[in-house]
Amino acid sequence: MSDTTEPRPVETLSREEAENELAFLAAELARHDALYHGKDAPEISDADYDALKRRNDAIEERFPDLIRADSPSKKVGSAPSDTFAPVTHARPMLSLGNVFSDEDVQDFVASVYRFLGQLPDNSIAFTAEPKIDGLSMSLRYENGRLVTGATRGDGTTGENVTANIRTISQIPDRLPPGVPAVVEVRGEVYMAKSDFLALNKLMEEEGKPTYVNPRNTASGSLRQLDPKVTASRKLRFFAYAWGEMSEMPARTQYDMVMVLKDWGFPVNPLMARLSSIDDLLAHYRDIGLKRGDLDYDIDGVVYKVDRLDLQERLGFRSRSPRWATAHKFPAEQAFTKLTGIDIQVGRTGALTPVARLEPVTVGGVVVTNATLHNEDYIKGIGNSGEPIREGRDIRVGDTVIVQRAGDVIPQVVDIVEEKRPADAEAYRFPTTCPVCGSHAVREVNEKTGKVDAVRRCTGGFVCRAQAVEHLKHFVSRNAFDIEGFGSKQVDFFFENEDPSLQIRTAPDIFTLEKRQAQSELTKLENIDGFGKVSVAKLYAAINDRRSIALHRFIYALGIRHAGETTAKLLARSYGAYEAFAAAMKEAGSLSGDAWNDLNNIDGIGEVVARSIVEFYKEPRNLEVLERLLAEVTPEAAEMPTTTDSPVAGKTVVFTGSLEKFTRDEAKARAESLGAKVAGSVSKKTDILVAGPGAGSKLTKAQELGIQTMDEDEWLALIGG
Repeated sequence: MSDTTEPRPVETLSREEAENELAFLAAELARHDALYHGKDAPEISDADYDALKRRNDAIEERFPDLIRADSPSKKVGSAPSDTFAPVTHARPMLSLGNVFSDEDVQDFVASVYRFLGQLPDNSIAFTAEPKIDGLSMSLRYENGRLVTGATRGDGTTGENVTANIRTISQIPDRLPPGVPAVVEVRGEVYMAKSDFLALNKLMEEEGKPTYVNPRNTASGSLRQLDPKVTASRKLRFFAYAWGEMSEMPARTQYDMVMVLKDWGFPVNPLMARLSSIDDLLAHYRDIGLKRGDLDYDIDGVVYKVDRLDLQERLGFRSRSPRWATAHKFPAEQAFTKLTGIDIQVGRTGALTPVARLEPVTVGGVVVTNATLHNEDYIKGIGNSGEPIREGRDIRVGDTVIVQRAGDVIPQVVDIVEEKRPADAEAYRFPTTCPVCGSHAVREVNEKTGKVDAVRRCTGGFVCRAQAVEHLKHFVSRNAFDIEGFGSKQVDFFFENEDPSLQIRTAPDIFTLEKRQAQSELTKLENIDGFGKVSVAKLYAAINDRRSIALHRFIYALGIRHAGETTAKLLARSYGAYEAFAAAMKEAGSLSGDAWNDLNNIDGIGEVVARSIVEFYKEPRNLEVLERLLAEVTPEAAEMPTTTDSPVAGKTVVFTGSLEKFTRDEAKARAESLGAKVAGSVSKKTDILVAGPGAGSKLTKAQELGIQTMDEDEWLALIGG
């Protein structure tokens, strides 16, 4: 065995390995969301959570057709709790993408130049500053007075913690004269290491439980119902960004932060403005060396394009800006014993092996389980049949190397062969589902003839695990989000043998109250854990979801590969559920206008399209849908209402060699104005923008009588 074990780069993963990792990551992130947002009891740091997301994003970027229905890639934070009043952010608070190596930083910088159509000549400046491991906060000032302090929440809606924010002495209650009428300052609330140690010492002296780390303590302190408790915790603040501004006092990122400093906000003294990749990396390493001496936790360095006009041109992806990224600090490893291998069955039937470990501390966090990817990975076989780990397999009883950070967190990366027990036997991956006993098979890709690395249960809804996981997905936060109806309730109702209480499919949720009212057997309110008040609240929460946004409805169906982003694209493209369902059924032949229209939606490839169409060809799915639609009404999607935009709601196709802007920039600008960008011309195309060399798309557009224009005409139409 080599002295060091290199993490497996995303580019070396096969489709099968990638799909299995995505299944693990979706489940693991959902678990951490519940611990962090629901119980304020996280098992991993915020930095490691972000690293989990980064791995998920990297895999999805390479394999976009593998994006799961329960993918965490389009989520920002978590929905705000009911403890505090909701606050809708004037501008979304998005998260950052992550990079982990020098090569990743080079790719990020190159992507900026490439998007803007410029050669990488060091002409674009970037800011670089420590990434504070704290709690994102938005502070809104009107006419110089602090009016609202809100957490990030899900990026769109946060929690109103204004009373608690006012207790932080570093946050000014009033700004100096002459500031813009509306100022929204964004930054990080954190607890200094010295204050954290002092607090824990006090807790020990008082015989009370101590806190885990400064970041989680700061988060819990800020969410106290009593502002006096928050005031006693000595929270601090760094400003580094802004949201809505009635006018901009500077034209660069760096100068804007200096303005915030002049207004009385603390800003990080290690922030620098740099132009070359070498300088960015040197600053990253310098901050890394200082990390241990800082009185606050950091988990990396954030790079941002300095010029604000370039930031605007670069725009945003679904949940992160193209003009910024976080360069995270390296992974950490530890040794422990593998005590067992469990098989988890997911909503799509995937059998995922999970390593059970003797508890081991890696980077200050206790790890008790880790991914083993798939059966080939356990055997020591790579994506193309090549040996990995020099061909060493993984067995129960082995001493293993566990890694956390940007690769898979946590992940078994290798074994210590010389410590293998003499009686250790090669692991035999099950060929039947451990839940329902149905055959578990590795499908063959029709196009490539390659065997899928993921073994799947063939039981479908006969399999309890798949049925239960489907219900849990249906009621999850980004689907129907029924308050008081979570995983615990799904398990209870699914296993119940009383017909008036049993819930096996989604429509059963909405008939529960009626069945209970007609039942002369057990009443839900008389069962331990419920009660009359809680049952009334549950029924009210269920009834509140009888009308639901179309994209949430589509996402809740749990169609394989159809995640949140796909659901939103479908809702926006078809407008109403009836139109969507009819089109999917018409597209069942995998040819014709309906099929072409589906594939033409930018962001939906053939694999995703086929999965959606196949869902609507399955009689059982249609039967469940019919019963569900008898209880629930999907609301028509709101069409784009971009102010004064002449292209809002129109479908635009770009073709030819664009000279005035890059293809990515053209697409981003059109979408920001409310247009839909398609990849090919159809009868539903409204505008074709043709650059030099336009060919068949231009010919087809002319034949169909579609409005065509060159780049100058397009710019004149949208106002430059």
